[in-house]
Amino acid sequence: MIDPDTPAGGGQPPQDVAHPRTIRSFVRRAGRTTTGQARAFEQFGPRFVLPYTGTPLDLAGAFGREAPTVLEIGFGMGEATAHIAALMPETNFLCCEVHEPGVGALLKRIGEQGLENIRIVQHDAVEVLATMIRPQSLAGVHIFFPDPWHKLRHNKRRLIQPPLVAQLASRLAPGGYLHCATDWEPYAQQMLEVLAAEPQLENTASGFAPKPHYRPLTKFENRGLKLGHGVWDVVFRRK
Repeated sequence: MIDPDTPAGGGQPPQDVAHPRTIRSFVRRAGRTTTGQARAFEQFGPRFVLPYTGTPLDLAGAFGREAPTVLEIGFGMGEATAHIAALMPETNFLCCEVHEPGVGALLKRIGEQGLENIRIVQHDAVEVLATMIRPQSLAGVHIFFPDPWHKLRHNKRRLIQPPLVAQLASRLAPGGYLHCATDWEPYAQQMLEVLAAEPQLENTASGFAPKPHYRPLTKFENRGLKLGHGVWDVVFRRK
């Protein structure tokens, strides 16, 4: 029996993209898609992966129902995404990730757990946000553990910057929330400062927020906590 987790063998940006294509907040990591992930692509990709069209997305049509929709930017291998989607079946989750093994891993979890409320766009979330998400259409946004770009000269690559936050806020319905989490304290401080400076948003806490109940502790996070590393959550709400 084959172990499903064993390895298997340009254009111009839209005018209003908040992160120009010349400054990416991510690097396309080399990674091998496993046999199980490839099988999940074949079996579940046609239903759960949406094409990047560059035109406004009909969320109700994409999910087959009217429901509050949360945008997740960068879900890694999908562990937290699947957990939250299972915990909140009444909510739709539109999830962006560029790395193929991560998309395959989440598709595999979708199949194993029978999840129906996830759709994936395998494309740069900044461009998805700019061209496919209508203003005031989202109930929430999740950005968990984005690349901290530790070196000072690379800080400009960080995802959480004022232009993007303004655009995220514009896509939130009134009362919608933006939840960021990081284990890198300097980035946490930047997140707090940038979100606090956005006039469309207000903090749900006096500073950093308690970890919301829906966000699970991942294996990576648990390992860090055991080593004494901190984790910071920032949760703001659209006015």
